[in-house]
Amino acid sequence: MATQTVEALVAGGKATAAPPLGPALGPLGVNIGQVVGEINKKTSAFNGMQVPVKVIVDVDTKSFQISIGTPPAASLILKEAGIEKGSGNPKTDKVADVLIEQIIKVAKMKEGSLLGRDLKAKVKEIIGTCNSMGILVEGKPAVEAINEVNAGKYDREIKEEKTELSAEELKQLEEEKKHLAEEIERRRAEFEKTAKAIIADMAGKERGAIKAKLSEAGIPDKIIKELLPAEGEAAAGAAKEGEKPAAGKAEAKKEEPKKEAKPAEKKK
Repeated sequence: MATQTVEALVAGGKATAAPPLGPALGPLGVNIGQVVGEINKKTSAFNGMQVPVKVIVDVDTKSFQISIGTPPAASLILKEAGIEKGSGNPKTDKVADVLIEQIIKVAKMKEGSLLGRDLKAKVKEIIGTCNSMGILVEGKPAVEAINEVNAGKYDREIKEEKTELSAEELKQLEEEKKHLAEEIERRRAEFEKTAKAIIADMAGKERGAIKAKLSEAGIPDKIIKELLPAEGEAAAGAAKEGEKPAAGKAEAKKEEPKKEAKPAEKKK
């Protein structure tokens, strides 16, 4: 049996006959609409995420098999947390909170690609990913959550492979999400106030010195970039102004030989 495999990343539940699938499947003579429909059915749970898929086609019978991978652990965590991206400064800014049931859910979805020997070890791997994204677990920093897993606090949930949340737990998550959003805005306002005061006090000093002072005060790089003019901006302005006199000198040099040439022609 001769087979060919087509691999692609598709939007969960929203694959189409457009590239990358259509052009790759077309030459194989397979029913593209049927393939797309099957992929969408199998990836509907990953709505809003990019999902790796493999379509194995029998080139003789035109039959096919579809293998569905899973999105990266970070993408699954973002979906569970209900946010679009992780924190730009995960050590200080926490952007979401997830419960142990959600961690277990992601660990089970990714168990084939995780290194842990059992579900408990895989749960700790997923919590480690939360740490780099600025996402709390059970209202605590990821490092503390891992210590609690080691201490056996969530052994029952892990043993039962509990992945569903109660209405009360969902409500708790929504309240925590709102609280975190308010905390992020409050901290940002404080950082901006401090940064503006430092910039005003150091007015006229070199940009590098101001930037160093802002960093020393713990101002996030993103806010520094927003409030402190880029180093190249002033230099670029000066360069443009410098081009004008340089161009004027060049023009003057071009005109001088023309003036000298006229009297030389009259002597002849």
